[in-house]
Amino acid sequence: MIQRIQTLFLLGVAICMGLFFAYYVWGERNDAENKVILMTALKMEVIDTAGSLADTSDDEVIQSEHYYHIAISAMASLIVALISIFQYKNRLIQMKLGALNALLMATTLGLTYYKMHQYEHLINPETRGSIQLGFFLPTVAMLLNIFSNRFIRKDEKLVKSVERVR
Repeated sequence: MIQRIQTLFLLGVAICMGLFFAYYVWGERNDAENKVILMTALKMEVIDTAGSLADTSDDEVIQSEHYYHIAISAMASLIVALISIFQYKNRLIQMKLGALNALLMATTLGLTYYKMHQYEHLINPETRGSIQLGFFLPTVAMLLNIFSNRFIRKDEKLVKSVERVR
């Protein structure tokens, strides 16, 4: 049924993966050269801040790279979570979708981590960038997915034990 606890967990997975597109994943700042790197789910930008981080009106994008493989895996994870919510009548399919979703979220995290380390030495080789909120959202979604799969499995065991008693 839709009102089960695993539905709330799956909805949380979908929300986390949707918010992944709204927040920065990683950033690095070089104060000496007035440059900032910002990475989202869709692109990486090197921005010349012209001396002020607070005033964005004079910022100039020096380099921009678009990549869609991270966004595609995150969007696929969001869609699989939403599909899984409505497969409540067939818990085996729900468990398989949960496993697929875990794979998609691990792919999203792996690709994000790879891209972060690829861009890390772009403007300042001595310092490391800072991980932002967007990087932690797929991790939270993975935990919620694990909890939902646990409750789906628990429901399946309960149904099988009741059928055995009949």
